[in-house]
Amino acid sequence: MLFEPYQLDDILLQNRIVMAPLTRGRAANSQHKANELIADYYRQRATAGLIITEGSQISPMGVGYSNTPGIYSQEQIAGWRLTTDAVHAAEGKIFIQLWHVGRMSHPDFLNGELPLAPSAINPDVIVRTPSGKKTSVTPREMTIADIQQVITDFAQAAANAVEAGFDGVEIHSSNGYLLHQFFAPDTNKRTDQYGGNITNRARLLFEVLDAMKEKIPVNRIGVRLNPSAHQVQGLKIEQETLPTFDYIINRLNDYNLAYLHLSEPYNDVSEVPFAEPRIAQRYRPVYKGNLMINRGFTSEKANRILEDGLADLVAFGVPFIANPDLVYRMQHQLPLAAADPATYYTTGESGFTDYPVFHPATVNHQ
Repeated sequence: MLFEPYQLDDILLQNRIVMAPLTRGRAANSQHKANELIADYYRQRATAGLIITEGSQISPMGVGYSNTPGIYSQEQIAGWRLTTDAVHAAEGKIFIQLWHVGRMSHPDFLNGELPLAPSAINPDVIVRTPSGKKTSVTPREMTIADIQQVITDFAQAAANAVEAGFDGVEIHSSNGYLLHQFFAPDTNKRTDQYGGNITNRARLLFEVLDAMKEKIPVNRIGVRLNPSAHQVQGLKIEQETLPTFDYIINRLNDYNLAYLHLSEPYNDVSEVPFAEPRIAQRYRPVYKGNLMINRGFTSEKANRILEDGLADLVAFGVPFIANPDLVYRMQHQLPLAAADPATYYTTGESGFTDYPVFHPATVNHQ
């Protein structure tokens, strides 16, 4: 099943393999725009049924990592057009992940300003800044005007993405970044309409969706969630964590999304109170649309979860770093190359576009 085409609403994917978003930090230029090197990287991996790009910040206040490409300026739109043209020329499909890191940023990225967050709570983590690793700071609690600006920025970023030639967008509401910070009771202590209960803590995501669907078709929007994120970016699972995601995922059925992208737990949560160690099993019966699942799959495990009806698409992350031809390798049961972690966030071609691929002539078809 993994290698069969899949109809993602009005987009035909050549297989059910998705390249997951992977921060790589190669936009090493003053305009924070995607460049020819990034275009080549995604072109090499265009045999994936769908590519989801690395997170692309929706505004200057949304950045939290060095050399990540934005999607808020005309220069950045033009930069991303290099990538979409290259992927489409290789007959691939590509969505962009829209990103605001919230409290996971640092004043070093923000011209000395404090990061934004639902509440002024320090995540107490290490942040990689342009001048080295530093301890995170206490963010500034967002005003209603700040929240409205973020909604506007997400919607405009979606429109910019379409202008840049993307087939769709993914809202990054996962992994401890801004929207996830609003969901979580331990990071959102607000007492206004954006805090205090499950409906209020989830409100921002749906206001973003409603604003975004005024700019682009809703069936070109995906949403990423990580319901069992624990000890990730300063988050912890609490009694209301899963009920919050139960509410969000059930309500997403009201939107004809391109897909819902869920992550299995990043670490062992089998002994964590209130955690759900089996995300696909919990949410496949809840969510009625296209369901994508992610986290540490092999081709065999991916096929099994598809055959069991627990997902429609499977996203692969790290394997795509060192295996541009991952689809071909999995199809032919060829060995996978190992990625070099030392080059994950560096600049230049090394560990980015220089991984070798198998040539069909070198494969022994028995």
